[in-house]
Amino acid sequence: MNPLWHKVHWSSFIIHNHILLQSPNIISSNCSCFISTLSVTNPIQGHIRNGKINHARQLFDQNPTSRDTVTWNSIITYYIKHNQMQYAHNLFDQMPKRDIVSWNIMLSGFNKTNNPHKLHQLFLQMNRAGEIPNHFTFSIIISGFINTFNVLVPQLHGLILHLGLHSNVFVGSALMRGYTRLKDCEALHRVFDDVVVKDVSTWNALVVGYMELGFTVEAQMTFNKMPDVNIISWTSLVNGYIKNGKINQARSIFDNMPQKNVVTWTAMIKGYAQNDNYIDAINLFVSMLESATRPNHFTYSTLLDACAGCSMFLLGNQLHSCILKTGLLCEVVVSTSLIDMYMKCGDIEVALCVFESMEKKNTVSWNSVIGGCARHGLAKRALCEFEKMIESGAKPDNVTYINLLSACVHGGLVEEGERHFKLMGMRYGIKAEMKHYSCMVDLYGKSGEIEKAEKLVKEMPFEPDVGVWGALLTACGLHSCYEVANGVENLARDHPTIYSMLVKLHGEKGEWSRAIEMRNKMMETGARKQKAGSRTEFVHGVT
Repeated sequence: MNPLWHKVHWSSFIIHNHILLQSPNIISSNCSCFISTLSVTNPIQGHIRNGKINHARQLFDQNPTSRDTVTWNSIITYYIKHNQMQYAHNLFDQMPKRDIVSWNIMLSGFNKTNNPHKLHQLFLQMNRAGEIPNHFTFSIIISGFINTFNVLVPQLHGLILHLGLHSNVFVGSALMRGYTRLKDCEALHRVFDDVVVKDVSTWNALVVGYMELGFTVEAQMTFNKMPDVNIISWTSLVNGYIKNGKINQARSIFDNMPQKNVVTWTAMIKGYAQNDNYIDAINLFVSMLESATRPNHFTYSTLLDACAGCSMFLLGNQLHSCILKTGLLCEVVVSTSLIDMYMKCGDIEVALCVFESMEKKNTVSWNSVIGGCARHGLAKRALCEFEKMIESGAKPDNVTYINLLSACVHGGLVEEGERHFKLMGMRYGIKAEMKHYSCMVDLYGKSGEIEKAEKLVKEMPFEPDVGVWGALLTACGLHSCYEVANGVENLARDHPTIYSMLVKLHGEKGEWSRAIEMRNKMMETGARKQKAGSRTEFVHGVT
């Protein structure tokens, strides 16, 4: 040992102990402060664990000098978990000193409540405060920005590289999701390569990314190379094939799975329902029951959608009984699917009864009942439900207004339709889409206001599609206004189904040579008039 270092070290020890002996109050004050903090922190943590936030907050407020950062973070975390973001934010703003955990807790709260603008503001505030983000910070930020501020992903990637966090598994997985949303396959693979120690979640993110971008072969090859797979890996592959319209490949992967859970079964059933293979969806549900896998609320919701799609009222009724027995009717997604099923199967009274019994309603629930009333010609009831929706505080979306305008069409309510068409943009900032214009053209056309309909078509901010022209042509035939039809024949080359409407219009006008010409063109393009059909329902094997 260096004798000089030994001498200096021993001298420091003597001086240090001399100071402590001469000033015993230093020890006592520090110890009393530490004991005081502990005596407050432990009861507060105990109250929080027992869910007694009011007791915890009261003790917290009564001891301002004994609070530590951990206690602040614990109370804020409780508020966020119980959806009390305003309380959490107010407490966060009062914090005298914040650590990286404090910032991450608050950022995760805004991410949880789907508030990307607040998330962005807080992240900027964090940088201005001089706090350096860690890997959890970037994982939260990227996840929150994906749907709204995905253009910031490359900038965040640059900051991640600067801080040397690019090899972290959490950051890598988040970046991969971000570049998937940006449809940047090269960057997706580059980020994957940068992750040093890859776990199964990293491989899953790459598989999902390839599937989202339509590279099913690359996704399958990645899956085959995975050193370890779990049930999420299998389910991601099944979902990927379904999203790419390859339902048979999805079923093949599903059948080869070593084990299945309710999520996997539901994903495959939903895949069939989304591809209009309703009978296959129902048969698979029966197989699920035979495997002793218990359906959850998403499973029942998917099955009800299948029943609605093929108008299987009896099976839907049986599922309703199963839902009541399992106590899942309180789930909003289940109640909403029940409303949609009963509406599409024609039992309006039961649909409205289910809707009225719902304790919680979201925008989709309101859309189901408004759309159902509209389809059955209950225009006044649809408008009334819309007013109730606004009074309840629910925010309408573009689907709400499609249903609302459809109700006006069925009820011939031109002034109401015009008013709502204007208000959707002025009051709620919803931009009119093709279906909204199609509804308005249909509304004007059926009311005999062909000039207004034609003017609206010409003033559209985008090219009208076959639905808009079809509504206009139907109105022309209804009111014997054939001048507009002459300008639509060129469009029929791109939309052969319009030929069928033109044949009818020229026939009604007595222009048989033109009608025959349109029919010949329709035959050349391969377009056929849709045939009517019927269905006989037979339910067996579902209890």
